[in-house]
Amino acid sequence: MTESALITAWGKARGHIIAAQAAPTFLLTAVIGFLAVGLATADPAVRIATAGILLASGILGALAQIAAANEGLAVIADLRALDQPSALAQCIVAMGKWVNVVRFLTPAIFVVVYVALLAALFLGAR
Repeated sequence: MTESALITAWGKARGHIIAAQAAPTFLLTAVIGFLAVGLATADPAVRIATAGILLASGILGALAQIAAANEGLAVIADLRALDQPSALAQCIVAMGKWVNVVRFLTPAIFVVVYVALLAALFLGAR
């Protein structure tokens, strides 16, 4: 692939990473808001459904993030192999180590927030 094609592929992977974070972030934020107005005291079936929706969206979001991050790392490896990369290509290569934040840290944070929300849904004040 040419450098230009690789940079375009990087842009697409980066866009996918951002999009994959949007839905779970929105849902987690919404549930926190709903907890403030009484979700924790809602019917158990509603609370279980809420937990299931959060889990499904979190899993799908994490998988999309990991896949996009892996694609981004492949692009970075190809950019790194170029004989005379442009300044932009060098900048993208330098960002490579931070792609692991998307692969590992962001899904780990989701798990921590998900567990905290489960505690609020099922162990909170009734």
